[in-house]
Amino acid sequence: MSEVMEGRRARGGGAARRAERSAVRIECAKFIERNIPNLEILNEEALQIIEANAETILEEIGVNFVENPEALRRWKEAGADVEGTRVRLPKGLARALCKTAPASFVQHARNPERNVTVGGRGLVLAPVYGPPFVRDAEGGRRYATIEDFRKFVKLGYMSKWLHHSGGTVCEPTDVPVNKRHLDMLHAHMTLSDKPYMGSVTAPERAADSVEMSEILFGGLNGRTVMTSLVNINSPMTFDGIMMGALEVYAEANQAAIVSPFIVGGAMSPVTVAGTLTQVLVEVLAGVAYSQLIRKGAPVIAGAFVTSTDMASGAPTFGTPEASLVTYGAGQLVRRLGIPYRSAGAFCGSKLPDAQAAYESANSLNMGLLAGVNFMLHACGWLEGGLVSSFEKFVMDADQLGVIHRIAEGIDMSDNGQAMEALRFVGSGQASHYLGTDHTQANFRTAFWRSDLFDYKPFETWQEEGERDTVRLAGERVAKLLADYQKPAIDPAVEEALNEYVAKKKAATPDTFM
Repeated sequence: MSEVMEGRRARGGGAARRAERSAVRIECAKFIERNIPNLEILNEEALQIIEANAETILEEIGVNFVENPEALRRWKEAGADVEGTRVRLPKGLARALCKTAPASFVQHARNPERNVTVGGRGLVLAPVYGPPFVRDAEGGRRYATIEDFRKFVKLGYMSKWLHHSGGTVCEPTDVPVNKRHLDMLHAHMTLSDKPYMGSVTAPERAADSVEMSEILFGGLNGRTVMTSLVNINSPMTFDGIMMGALEVYAEANQAAIVSPFIVGGAMSPVTVAGTLTQVLVEVLAGVAYSQLIRKGAPVIAGAFVTSTDMASGAPTFGTPEASLVTYGAGQLVRRLGIPYRSAGAFCGSKLPDAQAAYESANSLNMGLLAGVNFMLHACGWLEGGLVSSFEKFVMDADQLGVIHRIAEGIDMSDNGQAMEALRFVGSGQASHYLGTDHTQANFRTAFWRSDLFDYKPFETWQEEGERDTVRLAGERVAKLLADYQKPAIDPAVEEALNEYVAKKKAATPDTFM
């Protein structure tokens, strides 16, 4: 009888283990804390030259603050020389103002376990931002809809290595322009419990983002719950819409990514040093302005830089020049003592193909080594940022696990040194390491494992339909969406969000311009 019972227990235990392995588990890795050094390519002399050149540009040429009389007033009061919309900053003024920006900050999520720290040795990964088109293997390239948007938010929530829900993961063109920010924010707030970004397409939409966040969090109470993208209109122009959004967020103690968007050779000089000078000029002026709004407002200095294909005029990605700028900008930003945004899974390819893989891998690895603290566009980017791809989203999201693993560095603990295993096999007690106690104790965690790639023998791969990576990615998209489980949310909070969105939409007529 006991043997029968033992057998039953064994079989039951095996079934239980199989059930556990097949059960849906929604995991989210903690934001990365680097244990590896940053790659620094500029020596002290080069850094000082670029910094001096940037100060010269700020003083002699200045920057433009257009469509924003209040910004001009603030700059004049701060000691800048204002002539029309041109703002010239005496040497040292911008850098002095930047000193009040925090070196790091916590962005709170509605699930406290998903909070992220931006700055220091950390790296926060967020998905693609802004494309008006989407692509998948079945439907091809098409204008994005709000349903596409919600699917991307769900995929982001289900992606283990992605720390952030992002912002405009695609632009839903089937919703009026003046109201789509409400639907996008509502999706981030209810379909995910990861941190999210606010709207920046108009100051009043930024204000809506703050109000909806107050509903979600039951009041902000000084907490930073949004990190939003404020692009500079390079070269050296700060428009009223983006600066208006920056003003709203800074006043509410919400973080902004002050980021030049530069295509080298068109929007900056063709040389790396010249582009780095312009990046620093724009970052200094933008970050300084955020501190004029509110001292201590959280801000991230960005550097979104690529180069130009001189044959076609199109932007290129994954190029050595872009990497050099990203590395150099990281050094310059760290000398300012504020968090750094750059890099992503950038590519110019029209499809999630070999070109996309090469360019994205170059861009992702560059970001890790450059000391980036906040990486937007970490997954899903296609066609120079015009397309959010479902298949590429999960392909990139899988590769973000590689970034996590490299960032850990090399384990030099007793276990990492593996001396017992070396002695055991080296002394002839075994001819290989597979069966050693050390391997058995570590095999589950020793190696990063892809959730996507096929490592099976040729015969098995052939029997299973000779699936390439794009097909495997499509199947993973379907599985993740099928397995999706909405994170718990207080019904009263969700109802309040629903009512806010409905009231805002009813208050104004639809516009599609």
